[in-house]
Order: sequence, then structure tokens, then C-alpha cells
Amino acid sequence: MTWKRTSTILTLLITLGTVVPAAATRAPTPSVVEALDRTAHPLRTVEPGGDTRDLRPLDRMIADAEVVGVGEATHGSHDFFALKDRLFRHLVEKKGFRTFALEAPWSTGLRLDDYVVHGKGDPRRIMREEFQRDYLWWNNTDYLRLVEWMRAYNVRHPTDPVRFIGDDTAWTGPEVYDTVVARVAAADPASGERLNGLYRGLRPTVPTGTYIEAYLGKPYAERREMAERTGEALELVRRVGADDRTVQDATAIDRTARQYAFDFEEPGQIAEAMRYRDQAMAANVLWWQRHSGTRVLLSAHDAHVGYESYDPASPKMQGAFLRDGLGASYVNIGMTFDRGSFNATDQDETAVRRWTVGPAALGSNERTLDRVRYRDYALDLRTVGSPARTWLRRARPTYQIGTAYPDGPHDVALARTHDILIHLHRVEAARLRDR
Repeated sequence: MTWKRTSTILTLLITLGTVVPAAATRAPTPSVVEALDRTAHPLRTVEPGGDTRDLRPLDRMIADAEVVGVGEATHGSHDFFALKDRLFRHLVEKKGFRTFALEAPWSTGLRLDDYVVHGKGDPRRIMREEFQRDYLWWNNTDYLRLVEWMRAYNVRHPTDPVRFIGDDTAWTGPEVYDTVVARVAAADPASGERLNGLYRGLRPTVPTGTYIEAYLGKPYAERREMAERTGEALELVRRVGADDRTVQDATAIDRTARQYAFDFEEPGQIAEAMRYRDQAMAANVLWWQRHSGTRVLLSAHDAHVGYESYDPASPKMQGAFLRDGLGASYVNIGMTFDRGSFNATDQDETAVRRWTVGPAALGSNERTLDRVRYRDYALDLRTVGSPARTWLRRARPTYQIGTAYPDGPHDVALARTHDILIHLHRVEAARLRDR
């Protein structure tokens, strides 16, 4: 999900390249590329299936991490989604990973988890109903293929299943409200009745996208009052001694309300809302990892899995919160690309289009990364040699494209933001479903 912002677009990406300041157009010395060449490990393909020996260097880079954040430089390119599918299958089969976490609402993850574990529901319908508005990019053929693979894996391994979770906050489905009330009422009918009253009027009765749009349009005072009620409900759930899962579900409801309880007319409040969102996403992942004991692949935008923010409106990112909670047990992988296509709306957010950019301009990170001898490759940014080590720690223009375009370029210091980098020469727009 990407909140609307009022900041001015300083530089535009255009089809034939990135417009960058003249001072940034100096090409690096060949020794930087030579150092990258010595460290890079080629990738055979982004598509899942087949031989995965080319992913073994990534196994060593990931080591014993409990959570691995895997980013994407756009929210709409097939190659990023397909590579995450390929990497997750490999980590499940070779490294014991068991959870795929997506930048999607907690309740969405519960519905998809019911399908991959128990075969409950139709994944096409679930994705159609859940992936709307800010999440419509996930309703694509690549993630459908991944979810269906997870279900097939669980049919073969019923005692050791893979799981699906969502970590985001913009929506909590009505079924979660009903489940929390039912569990509390079973233990204490009076508390269940009180909880039902606190939630009155908060349960969604309209589709996901409509709900999000309507919530954003409510007056600030009303949104604050709604968050006060969900906070009181959460305290009630805790007081009755509910189990950890019920408390977590009630927390998800509260986080949705609190995500909207900011004054979006104030720039400082927008920054606080963005910080709150990333902190809440990290907290959801940490809760799941600690309670399930599984190793997790976390899928999100490069910005959300990374350590440093390139945007003052997003002061601290999910990756930084996860590093606070897990230390070295959190590792992240950023992704870059030189050229290609992606899906995004225009800046007015009125229509979804297929956009094409590149090749990347002189002075950008991608222009140099694409000079490495391999077309697609992985790079451990923590061990790369000089002078590339210094070069990678300096911020320069980089594709960081969200749900609307034009967007950026943004100055990113790759080695300060990511542990590992995967660079792809070319990407193609994902195939969206139901459009």
C-alpha cells in the first residue's frame, strides 16, 4: 500500500532513460565494475522450477537468518514476483523455510493461509476480493501460481506445512471481528457483549477497496474515535485472558484503526503514519516468527525491507524495525533493474497502465550495475571488495517505483540499505488478473 503524498516530483523517469543532474553523469572507474565482477554470482533464470544450483551462493549469504526480506524495485514487474516464487520454493526445500509473508493485510493472509493449509476457498476469488485498491498489484498470475504451489506442497507434506501470512494494516476483514467476539464470548458472555458493542459500526460491510477509500475520507475526529474504541476492545480482550492468537487478531483490528488515526493534512502526521505502518508490519512478522518458530521469506517493496529510507515522509522502515528485533537473524535482499516494464497508475491514480523505462542513465546505480559481466546476478554487499565497497555506500539515483508513476528516481545508498543485491538486466510487466 502507498499513501498519497503531496511532495513535488523533482525528477522524472522517461522511456529512454532517467533524467539526472549533470553533476551525476560521471561514469565510475573500471575498477569498480571489476570489483563487482569478482563478487557477483550469476542467476540462471527468474522462473521457478528446474535446477537451483545457481541459488546456492544466496544460501551462504542468507546463512541462518530467521527472516529474509526480499524487495522489488517496482510493484508491477513479473520478474520480481517470479524470482520470489523461485527463491521461496528453493528455501523451503533446501533451507527449511516454511512461511511466505506478503505486504498485504493480516486478515488477507489468514484467508490465503486457510487455503494453502486446509484447501478452504478458491484462491482466485480470495485474491479478487482481497487485492483491491492499493493491493491490486498482488492479484497477478505469478502470485496465484505461488499460492497454488504452496497448496500442492502441503497436500504432499500435511504434517509440515508451508504457511502464508499478511503483515499490513490498511484492512481487517469482518471475519476477524466475528472470530474475536466469538472467542471472548465463549469464555465470558458479558465481555463478549461489551466487545460486540465496541466493534459496532467498525466491521467492514463493503468490498476492500471501497472500505479503504471510505475510511480515508472520514473526518479526523471520527477516525480518532474509532481507534479509541478498538484500543479499548484490545484491552478488554487482554483482560479476559484470551489466547495469544485472539490477542493478535484483536491487535490487527486495532492497528487498522490506528493506521487511519492520523491527520493526513499535516506533513508531520503523514510521516508518523508511515512510521507507524512500517513498525506495525514488522511487529506482525515478529509475532508470527516467534509464535510459529518458522523461517520466513518476507516480500515487500525494496524500501520496506531495507534499513535506510530515501523519503523523509517515511522516517523508519520495516527492515530497520526487524533488525532492531532480530539483529543478525534478519537479512534483506534488494532488487534493481536496468530497463523494462511494470504496471502502475498515473499520478492521478485514475488508470492502471503499463510503463516502460530504461536503459538507466549515467550516474545511476543501475547504469554501473548493468556493466557487470552477468546479465542477472546476486551480490553480497557486505563482502564486496574495494573500491566497489565505497561506491556502494554512496547514495545516487535509483529506480524505486511504487504504485503510481512517475516516481523518482530516488537517491539510495545500496550497501547501507541492503545486505544482498539481485540485479536484473530487464524486467517485464506482470500479468494482472481480473482487469
